[in-house]
Amino acid sequence: MARLDIPRYAMALAHVASLRSEDPFRKVGAAALDWDNRVIGTAYNGLPPKFEAPAGFWDDRDQRRKFMIHAEVNLCSLFRRGEAKLVAVTAQPCTSCMQMLCAYGIKEIFFRDPYPDSDALDLAALYGIRLEQVVDYPHVEHPE
Repeated sequence: MARLDIPRYAMALAHVASLRSEDPFRKVGAAALDWDNRVIGTAYNGLPPKFEAPAGFWDDRDQRRKFMIHAEVNLCSLFRRGEAKLVAVTAQPCTSCMQMLCAYGIKEIFFRDPYPDSDALDLAALYGIRLEQVVDYPHVEHPE
C-alpha cells in the first residue's frame, strides 16, 4: 500500500474527528497541520464544552443550527494565527468559516462535501488559497 499523501492524511484525521460530533444531522470534523505537516489540532462541530442541551434541543434541525459551533471555529481555538498551514474539513467551509481561515493565514484547505451557498471558492481565489475537494481517503464508519 502506498504512503498517504498529506491531503488524504489530513482528511482521514478530519473524518475521525467528525465521529465525535453530537449533532445527529450533520457531523463535521476538521484537522490542522503546521508548516512541517505535523498535526496541531483536530475538532468537530457541536455545542460549547460542558453545555448540556435542554430536552428536545436536537429535535428541530433548523432551530438548533444557529447554536452549533462549527468545526473550523473549534479548530482555530487550538492554535495561533500563522501556526497552521493546512486545514482539512469534512464539509466545505461556509463563508464565515472561510473568512476566519483566511484571517488565520491558512494556505491550503481540503474539504470532502460541498457546502451550499458558500463563497469559499471566491475567497480562496482572491487570497491565493489552495481549496480542493478530497473524497478518496481511508475512513471508518460511525459506530451505531
